Amino acid sequence: MSVGGLRLLGVTSSVLLDAGVVTRCRRRVHLESDPSMVDAPKAPPDPSGEQRRADAMAHRRLVADRMAKVVGSDWTEIPLDARTADRERATLAALAAGARYVWAPVLPRDLGGGRRGGIDLLVRVDGGYVPVLVVRHKITDPGSGARTTPVGEPTPIGMRADPRRKVRPQPRDQLRLAHAQRMLQAAGFAAGGRSYGGVIGMDADVVLWHDLDAPTWPGGRTALSEYDSRFGDRLAVATAASIGAEPLARPSRIVECRSCPWWPVCEVDLREARDVSLVVRGEDAVQLRKVGITTVDQLATADLRDVPLVGMPPQDAVVLARAWLRDLTVVRRVREVTVPRADVEVDVDMESFGDAGAYLWGCLVSGADVGEPLGYRPFVTWDPVPCADEARSFAEFWNWLMGVRLRATARGLSFRAYCYNELAENRWLIASADRFAGQPGVPTVKQVQAFISSDAWFDVFGSVRDQFLCAHGKGLKTIAPMAGFHWRDPEAGGENSMRWYRDAVGMDGLPAEHSQRHRLLEYNEDDVRATLALRDWMASPAMGRLPYAGDL
Repeated sequence: MSVGGLRLLGVTSSVLLDAGVVTRCRRRVHLESDPSMVDAPKAPPDPSGEQRRADAMAHRRLVADRMAKVVGSDWTEIPLDARTADRERATLAALAAGARYVWAPVLPRDLGGGRRGGIDLLVRVDGGYVPVLVVRHKITDPGSGARTTPVGEPTPIGMRADPRRKVRPQPRDQLRLAHAQRMLQAAGFAAGGRSYGGVIGMDADVVLWHDLDAPTWPGGRTALSEYDSRFGDRLAVATAASIGAEPLARPSRIVECRSCPWWPVCEVDLREARDVSLVVRGEDAVQLRKVGITTVDQLATADLRDVPLVGMPPQDAVVLARAWLRDLTVVRRVREVTVPRADVEVDVDMESFGDAGAYLWGCLVSGADVGEPLGYRPFVTWDPVPCADEARSFAEFWNWLMGVRLRATARGLSFRAYCYNELAENRWLIASADRFAGQPGVPTVKQVQAFISSDAWFDVFGSVRDQFLCAHGKGLKTIAPMAGFHWRDPEAGGENSMRWYRDAVGMDGLPAEHSQRHRLLEYNEDDVRATLALRDWMASPAMGRLPYAGDL
């Protein structure tokens, strides 16, 4: 037989894959399907990832309870604590009986297509069912054109173009819906006509409807055609692994590796092979392999003038390979490193809890005296976000920052505020101004945009990116130690701060832990002190002792 392009003569595959495989690393799909890897050492579960999954489950439960109250007797729920086979039988019985709303269904296994899995909700429409997904992230942005219905009417019938929302791209959601749609079609329970799937997001205020047959993907592809291509490929990979055939997926380092349980396995293989993906990731590693460059050693001596890379200039890739071979973390890509300084400097770092809200704006004042005490100053709310008190803390932060700027200007002093990777800060500056528009002290979006586009706002990350080549990444936690800075908390990191925040505000129904509030403030203070340490380092004689790319 042939599975996704893999010809397997005389072999019957029993591989069944869930929706997650279409957005999962191909090598991970192989390892999960290889019976010889059952006892292979894996990374321990990531506490932050487990917490996100628990939060998502709690969110789904909350949405289910709300919807069940609205629809009443039309609600059918498949018990989550039952065995998978029993849940599948209960789902099949509910669908055959024409239940209007079926929560937590496990769809009949698609043995011919190699599919298994379920969806959060099935809604009966036109003699069949449409899938609905419940997620704990934002699914729309301010704008217009998204097709929505109220949560109490989770059906594409009656959907309208929303004048206040536009679709936020979430490819994973559409692919999960496509998986459920294909399973519904295989079982004979799909609604007729065009294929639609709904998503209820973190705000749980509307159902967003995706037309899975619409050519909304790159190249005019539909969500279903994109899903079919990806799933066929993953099925071929898994089938080959399950029968011990030649692997169709080799290890290659990508961003997903950071949190993958299989990284201990792949890391050993990659280091033994001195694989080129240890230096360049993703499509660039694929492109290099196509021209015969498979190892870091080969890359270090390669001529890449005719090799198109998308992640970085080709010569940077060569220099990074040379730096990796010398175990160098950072090299200069310019002879003289410069960083803009000012008489009055304020380092800014924002802390948010996922998409829920920004609860802390931390600032570090240094430089000349403008009547503001030097040192760290936080603007924070300890009400669980999203909350109304966010407006108060944001307004206080903004007006304080603008006040420091005005006082510096009035005294003839230069002023500059700094952050590390402005994407996060800019996002929440604009979002907060938009969300709390008209409230006391809150700036307009136009005022925020004018500030972040001015010389008074500087992204230190951009300066690091432009002037250094970093063999192990450009994150603040990676680069700041080169400047001699170290965080006081040995567990300092964005993912861990999410866990600390839950405890700090008593998010799980437990008393708020004030020690965790102190921990978050200390962590935030260290973040802003780290960006100051980086600037001081970049402006110091230490730059002359840092290896220069042209000399490698």
